[in-house]
Amino acid sequence: MEHISTFPLPPVTLVLGGARSGKSTHAERLVTGTLHGGAPRPAVYIATAEAGDVEMATRIMAHRTRRGAVWTTIEEPLKLAEVMEQAAARGQPMLVDCLTLWLSNLMHAGEDVDQATDDLVRSLDDHNQPVVFVSNEVGLGIVPETPLGRTFRDAMGRLNMRIAERADRVILMAAGLPLTMKDRPARSR
Repeated sequence: MEHISTFPLPPVTLVLGGARSGKSTHAERLVTGTLHGGAPRPAVYIATAEAGDVEMATRIMAHRTRRGAVWTTIEEPLKLAEVMEQAAARGQPMLVDCLTLWLSNLMHAGEDVDQATDDLVRSLDDHNQPVVFVSNEVGLGIVPETPLGRTFRDAMGRLNMRIAERADRVILMAAGLPLTMKDRPARSR
């Protein structure tokens, strides 16, 4: 087994994929340093999901059980940049799961998506701890039937592009397999 320090996290990583592609599990292993073996390191999990129904509550519970005790969980559906700033003070890597639900929450609440995205991207320059974002790639399927569906798909594409542009590493997950799409060398902070 390799030691976790052999596989340092870059400042910003984006893990994209479709539903049930393995993106959350892969991101969790990246953040805790267990992807290549080794003991898990403590980390902060920032959850954007809200348990609006029984099925979602069951999914949230399954995620919590899988993660175990090495995680500190913070639930925040809207104020992502603010809670990330607070979480960075803990001195641990962060996982944000997921940007897709965050965008949905913003749209449902009538928030300014572009402003929230600008705030999020801008906040990344102030963090001294690595952050891994999980997001769905929703643009590979059929064109949504409804105007709201198309608006969401377009907004999700723009958000993913903004985070991918800022990210040091971008990984696309398919069938549980990671494809590294971008891997910028470490930069000074």
